[in-house]
Formats: sequence, C-alpha cells, structure tokens
Amino acid sequence: MALAIRPHAGFRRTPARAAGAFVALLFASGCVAEPEPAADAVVLRGGQVLDGTGNPWYSADVLVVGDRIARVGVIPPGAAPANARELDVTGLTVMPGFIDPHSHAAPGLENPDLRAAAPLIHQGVTTVFVNPDGGGVVDLAAQRARLDAGGIGVNVALMIGHGSVRREVLGMEDRPPTAEEFERMAALVREGMAAGAFGMTGGLYYAPGSYAENDEVVRLAAEIAPWGAFVSHIRDESDYNIGLVASVEEVIEVAEVQRIRGVVTHFKALGPTVWGLSREATATIDRARARGIEVFADQYPYEASGTSITGALVPRWALAGETMPGMPSPLADRLANPTERARLRADMLVALERRGGADTLLLSRHRADPSLEGRYLDDIAREWEVAPIDAALRLLEAGGAGLVSFNMSEDDIAHIMTREWTMGSSDGGLVPAGQGRPHPRFYGAFPRRISRYVRERGVLTLAEAVRGMTSLPATVFRMPDRGLVAAGRIADLLVVDADRFGDGNSYEDPHALAVGIEHVLVNGVFALENGEATGALAGRVLVPHWMGGETR
Repeated sequence: MALAIRPHAGFRRTPARAAGAFVALLFASGCVAEPEPAADAVVLRGGQVLDGTGNPWYSADVLVVGDRIARVGVIPPGAAPANARELDVTGLTVMPGFIDPHSHAAPGLENPDLRAAAPLIHQGVTTVFVNPDGGGVVDLAAQRARLDAGGIGVNVALMIGHGSVRREVLGMEDRPPTAEEFERMAALVREGMAAGAFGMTGGLYYAPGSYAENDEVVRLAAEIAPWGAFVSHIRDESDYNIGLVASVEEVIEVAEVQRIRGVVTHFKALGPTVWGLSREATATIDRARARGIEVFADQYPYEASGTSITGALVPRWALAGETMPGMPSPLADRLANPTERARLRADMLVALERRGGADTLLLSRHRADPSLEGRYLDDIAREWEVAPIDAALRLLEAGGAGLVSFNMSEDDIAHIMTREWTMGSSDGGLVPAGQGRPHPRFYGAFPRRISRYVRERGVLTLAEAVRGMTSLPATVFRMPDRGLVAAGRIADLLVVDADRFGDGNSYEDPHALAVGIEHVLVNGVFALENGEATGALAGRVLVPHWMGGETR
C-alpha cells in the first residue's frame, strides 16, 4: 500500500519518477541488481570499512560499478566485472564521502581555476550545501546552469537564502514587509524550491535578515514544507540582543510550526560572557526533540570563528537604509557624520569587548593593504598609534576586512560535538592558493574533527565522528542515495590512513592541504588517487529526492 503525502499548499511538487521509487524499494529490501559489465568498475580490496552508521569498522571488499556501490563484503575474483580495476587498500579505512551542510564554496566552484575543488577533495568532502547564512543568489535556476555548464569537482546541493530574498524585495530596509512584499518574497522562495533547493537558510545575525521578526521566517518556511530544511545562523550566538538560548528557540519555533527540520548552523557559544551556556542551549534542543520536533545542529571544530569586521563589530542599525547605485552606502554616510560616527564607535567598542578584545581578532583579508593580513588588530593599532577601535574604524573606511576571531571555549566545542544530533561542517569556501589568510577551516575542517577530537582528545570515537559527517547529514537532508558505504548507494568514497588523516594547516599556514588521505571517489570517479588530485569534474548539482532526484 503506497503512502500518500499531501504537499503543503505553498509548495509546487514535482512528481518523483516511479522507476526511482521502485529501485529505492529494491535497495531497501536488500535486493541488488546485477552490475552492467560495460560500466567502469573498481574493487577496493581488503580495507577496514567504516560504513557511516556509527558502527565500528569491519573488514570487507567494496565493488563500485559506474557511479554506484554494487557490493560490500567478500568479492571473489570472478564476482567482479572483467574490466574491474583492483586496488589493495589493506590497512586503510574505507568510509563515505563527507557531506558539508554549511559551505561558502559556490562562487569558487564557478571559477574555472577552482572548479575541481582540490582543497575540498583533500579533506574528503564530496558534497556541499551552498548559499548559507541566508545569503547566496536568489535565482537558483541560473546558479544551477552555471555550475552544470563548467563541470564541478564535488556534488552541490542548493539552498535558498532568506536574507537574499528579503534584500531582493525590501533592500536594506529595517521594517516588516507589507502584505504585497511578503507575497513577492514567498514567490521567490517557491521559485527556489522549484529550482531544486533542499530548503531555506537564515542569517538572522546578519543584515538584512536581522531586520526580520521570527514570525516572518516562520511564515516563509511554509513554502519549504513539508520536505525542506531550515538551516539558520541564529540571531545571537552570544549576548548581542536576545541571547543564545532564545535564538536557538527561534529555530525550534520554525521547525515546530511548519513541521520541518530545523538546523542551528555552526553552533557555538561566542565570547567569554557566554562560555558554558552551550549546556543550556543543547538541553533546549534535547527538550524539543523529546517533544517530537526535528532539530539538529552543525559545527566546525575550531576555537576561532570567521567573519568580516562589519559582521563582527558593526551594529545592524548602522547598515539599514536605502541603497542607490552610485551613492554612498548607509554605513559610509554614518561614518562621515560626526554624531552617528560617535554612536557607531561606542557600539563597536562594546562588540569588541564582547569578542574578547583586539588581541583576539586576526585579519584574514584586506584588499586595500594585503600586508596587514595575518596580523592582529591590537598590533595594527599600535603601529598606527591609535586605539584599537579607531583602527577598526579606519579599516572599515578602507573597504572593510575579513577577520578570524578567537572567541570559543574548548569545553563548549567538545560538549556540542558530543550531541548525537550534531553534524560536522566547515563554514569554509574556496579561494585561490596563497590568497589572503583564510580561516584554516577552508582546508582542514573535516580531517581536524578526526585528528584533534578523535585521536588527540578522545571527544568522539572514529565511528561517531564519521557518522556526523556522512549518514547524519544525509538523513537530515533526506538524501537516501548518499552517506553510507552500502550496496546501492552512490559511490562517494574515501580511503584514508586513519592514524594519519588530519588537517595539515594552521592559522599561520592556512593553505596547506589535509594529510593522510589516499583516494577519493566522487560518483564513482577518482577525484584523488594515491594522494594526488586528478582534476576530475565528476560532481553534480543535486536534485532533491522528492523531486525525482538520484534514486532510480
């Protein structure tokens, strides 16, 4: 008997292919179709399979035919296709490719020099979710076409950003939308879902998303129900306005009202004033889950966050207002107005103290003067013989700067990481090699979760860490074809030396690639072989399964 699912009235569903549902049923029942002999085939022989479920490793061979895993277990020589290539991976660990639920890689993937995504491949990342923090483009159909046209090295799942939608309709106005404006916003979200979005992202910390009341977000989330997920940079990770716990409760409200999945993205307790509050915040999620609300989180494994000097220090009131082509921005006008500049300076000083002071802020990017990259704000202020807050204002006037902000407690990081509903993520992107001093998460977030928090600190077991980067995000985002080493799944696979796999970079040398990874397959194609990136563009822009994507 088929289960009939009634879509929410605000969402226009694309029917799934009947053949896809039939094959999914076969795999679910343990039946596996015979591989086609003509397809490319690979046997990974003798590895320790860590399948992504959270179970411990077991010894097995893995047969890949085409883009799918055909068999896991003992594979006698005659059981593989005659054209199969054999790799002896004895002593190495075979695991699913990592799924990054929070990535800024989309612009880089449109760059011909970065499309192969070597820094991601070296981390073991095979799928990224893009347009995070309520941002990204509004026209997802055009974004999909651009990514498809040039080829990509990793799989991409699109999201539609609330902040981008709001800016498209209201600009930077700090006010609620009118009824007509809200319907235009809702239409843009519907269009994004029809173009293949897996859900909506929020950036309630950033302008213009911060100008929205949560009721606006709840109402817009009706357009992604019942299948999409809401992934939000919460309004306050510290004590800027409503506080950490109340901000987590906003995500829970969206998930509860619309009966969708809510994700607190790059979950953290930011700044010394709220260190230790992670326990109350996680308990809030535990209580919501006990009530039957699907709430999750993702997290990058670093004590420093990464943002811009505007995002870290500038109050949102200073960014509000109309923006006209060729005219100064509202912030530029306020910097030039002595009265407003004094108010801005005072508010920025509070934000600087909240983040732990000028000696916690490292410049990662400054286009006007790249020589400042890699230096702390207090050091720059001493050289300029000004107060640190005045150095920050001077940097703003010169076009702003990227920051790495050291503001998290190791105890909070570990506590959040041990929650069974916490996924691994990066909050990183793709930049040209040697450009700037990006946060090391761009090159090392996923292997660091293993090297530091499994091997060094014992916060997680290896099986737990891998689950949080593979089958858990696949479950959260309803990706039935990925996230496990199992027959019938897409062959996104890693072969690593589990004793060496780790981040090879640092804050001082952020561009160094991860180490200890031997092979990466993306959709059955070698993207990394014997430790070297192949440059293959085997990635896909994914289609959600409820729209007929993948399962076939």
